[in-house]
Amino acid sequence: MSVDPARTRELPALAALGRDELNKAVSGIAAVHSSVADTVFAGLRVALGARARPAQMVHDAISTSVYSAITSTVDVAGDLAESLTVHSNGVPSETKRGAMALGILDGLIGDQLTAERSPLAPDAAVRVNGAVVPITPDGLATAFPEASGHLTVFLHGLMETEFAWALGDRPTYGARLADDLGSTEVQIRYNSGRHISDNGRDLARLLDDLVLLWPVPVTGLTLIGHSMGGLVVRSACHQGVARDAYWPKLVRHTVCLGTPHLGAPLARGVHRATAALRLWPTSRPFGTLLGRRSAGVRDLFRGAVTEEHWRDTDPEAFSQPAVDYPPLMEGARHLYVTATVTQRPDHPFGRIVGDGLVLTNSGGGRDRKHHLGFEVDDGFHIGGAHHFTLLNSDAVYDWMLPLLKPRRALPPGTL
Repeated sequence: MSVDPARTRELPALAALGRDELNKAVSGIAAVHSSVADTVFAGLRVALGARARPAQMVHDAISTSVYSAITSTVDVAGDLAESLTVHSNGVPSETKRGAMALGILDGLIGDQLTAERSPLAPDAAVRVNGAVVPITPDGLATAFPEASGHLTVFLHGLMETEFAWALGDRPTYGARLADDLGSTEVQIRYNSGRHISDNGRDLARLLDDLVLLWPVPVTGLTLIGHSMGGLVVRSACHQGVARDAYWPKLVRHTVCLGTPHLGAPLARGVHRATAALRLWPTSRPFGTLLGRRSAGVRDLFRGAVTEEHWRDTDPEAFSQPAVDYPPLMEGARHLYVTATVTQRPDHPFGRIVGDGLVLTNSGGGRDRKHHLGFEVDDGFHIGGAHHFTLLNSDAVYDWMLPLLKPRRALPPGTL
């Protein structure tokens, strides 16, 4: 019997990554320690002159040996954990808890893991119960025995996986739409630490194959994204239209739930904090730590959905250039949902905080300088809710359902 490569690769990779990250953490602590000690001994040299130098030499020798010993211990423990996990039968990425942990990891350093060809960096794929569905006629027919011609495709957000849609003690949007509209729920997992445009390209290619090999003829697509997932949807539509792919012609609706179309304030805050922390030696290690944030997180500074948005920019620059947003795809209706932690969106606190991660104007793609094309009548707002409420909300579903129903054709000769 053949062994699934994921069973022999994911757990050892996690052990090795844990060892590497602990070593980096120890190095960061050592750098802070050294910086603080240098400051202290500089003051002592002013007061005591050359008499302070022997004490500094002893201190440096002891601290260096201590941190070296810690690093060696971490290496030994990592090697032991890596050898033990080879004999484990679990596949973390196929379990809810494991997938959630890996989703957070990918959101933080997923671009790095992809560059290293780590098994912890997932390719964009359809998943059912955590397992990858082969995009082949047999694979799709087995995974979707009751496939219909209308697919409702779901894209999760940053540091999430497809399991996020099951938030709360109620069926997912996709399961309810299957009952009410006869559509088929298709959940996709992707590496949210990569550039949004890269994930958009992969989603567009995945939809190429999905539509071609689906068990029955595809008559319609609805694309639903939460947070970053909405940006990936927009990027995929833009790239699919640019190369004249077939599937964009089948898209009836896109739905963006709490999507930072104009950027997220938290991403901008982290970016600026990183630049500020790097100005002083003592805080520079913390700036270096924040500076390791992934390409996906960096894209949220402005809501960058195309490669042109980031290709020729300096990701470390304090001020990032303005973005020329592509228009919404023609031929589909584009719905959006925003939320505020306050009941009223115009409450002063609600205007500053939004849903905790995304501001209302960004979620609607409209401010004083930008208007992406979302119509006011195609939007919905929830008060007294947070960012993750939008993953599975009765209020959102009740608003969305009638808008996703196929429109009846008008009799000939009528307007």
